[in-house]
Amino acid sequence: MSDNNVAVSSDAVALADRIGELVACMRSAEAELGALLVEIEQRGVMELFGYRSVARLLEHLVDVPKQAGERMVRRARALNPGRNLDGSPIPALAAATGVAARAGRLSNPMIDVITGVLAQVPPEHHASVEADLLTFAADAGHKQVAALGARILAHLAPDGTEPVDTEPATLTRELFLRRKRTGVWELNGTFDDETGTRTSALLDALAERRTSDDGPDHRTLPQRHGDAFSDAVDLALNSPELPMQAGERAHVMVAVSLEDLKTGVGTATLGDTGEMSAAEARIHACDSMLIPAVLGDKSEPLNLGRLRRLISAGLRRALYLRDRGCAFPGCHRPPRHCQGHHIRHWADGGPTDLTNLVLMCAHHHRLLHRSGWEVRIVADGLPEFLPPRFLDKRRKPRRNNLHQPLPFAA
Repeated sequence: MSDNNVAVSSDAVALADRIGELVACMRSAEAELGALLVEIEQRGVMELFGYRSVARLLEHLVDVPKQAGERMVRRARALNPGRNLDGSPIPALAAATGVAARAGRLSNPMIDVITGVLAQVPPEHHASVEADLLTFAADAGHKQVAALGARILAHLAPDGTEPVDTEPATLTRELFLRRKRTGVWELNGTFDDETGTRTSALLDALAERRTSDDGPDHRTLPQRHGDAFSDAVDLALNSPELPMQAGERAHVMVAVSLEDLKTGVGTATLGDTGEMSAAEARIHACDSMLIPAVLGDKSEPLNLGRLRRLISAGLRRALYLRDRGCAFPGCHRPPRHCQGHHIRHWADGGPTDLTNLVLMCAHHHRLLHRSGWEVRIVADGLPEFLPPRFLDKRRKPRRNNLHQPLPFAA
């Protein structure tokens, strides 16, 4: 080999080694980040930052797309131990893989292959299968490890999974709505073709992606349809043609103590059996189809609200004309999808007039209450928003410039 070839070979080795060092650092850092995200999730991202998910926080904090953030969180959950709601520990699905990941030895595709195999392996075989996969991963790529995993699964379950009953159900128009003990509601049903088509058209119309200054909309289609269903319920409750129940329009009663309503700390009773946080009750008390029942120290009713308790029809029309839709920067939601937000909450003595109200969609209304965003009406009579310091240390004011302004005479 010539001296020139030796020099080229030496340079290539040095460059390749440096690439390996940097990639190992990146992988190790991402694994440590994943452990931190799991910790934040367990401590409560809503309580810490005001965001409804760690993925949404990542999107706004470090410009990681929401879908990429969700993949990162799912991967981290498999590599790190967790806790149940009662505080009992949840062992990591792939603890040894997590150790190797923090050492920078595994790529994300490799981690996904190993955890994907382990998710299908009976618990009594987890340790041995994980050890075999990691040993093979030291000298092979993720595709080869995936092939080994497939052979292991075929050996453990040679007959495959038990076939499910594929007998088609009789199509009827049925709907099942059930509240679980966790407070989550499950909805499923069966509809005829016409009803299904109309429902799909309604949800599609309400499920358009929303882009705003709080980041692009990376919600999955099921998530957007879930939010669209919630919007459809609000629109139906606001309809003047909604049938009466016992002489009143359909409503839900929320009972909360005055102190909890003012501080946003504590819980409120939702309807007959449900429960919501006092902070959530505070959001709905701004302007909602929920009726707030404010209780004293001995649970005596101090104030029983009424539907559209504070914002009159005339004032609502003025809000529609001024804000033209959700006022949050970058949001395109029209007025009919919005709620009136009290800048200074009515429980704290805030007045119900145009100088203390702003129109907001449900998503940004909740974000404003929880995340550190602030809104104010400035000298020209229009709202502007101040981002939390963890998004912008200067807290530069932002406005929504998407809605068409009212025409003015020359």
